Amino acid sequence: MGRDELLRRSLVALAAAVVVTGLATASLRKAAATYGFGILAIAGVLLPDWEFFDRDFSQWLTPMPASRRTAAAAAAEREHDVWKFKPYPLRMAMLTTIYGFGFYKWWMYVSS
Repeated sequence: MGRDELLRRSLVALAAAVVVTGLATASLRKAAATYGFGILAIAGVLLPDWEFFDRDFSQWLTPMPASRRTAAAAAAEREHDVWKFKPYPLRMAMLTTIYGFGFYKWWMYVSS
């Protein structure tokens, strides 16, 4: 399953979550908030340039080295290896904090 298929499945699951939220709360505004939060959550996981972030944290503010593979070669390799995501502690702490806060705010809004 490539990135396109994973994105497609994520968007279908998001559509189902939006429909369930809209029907359960009878609120178009809450369904739209669910859609917005879901799109941002999916984009945050599937779209970043993980090759850039797979470097040491101290190197994130410097440009990538010139020896980087061509975009076509990198895209072809990524297509076969969807989960190049490496769970580094700093990355996991950052993502957990951001997504946890976002999920909390979404839940407080939807459940009110």
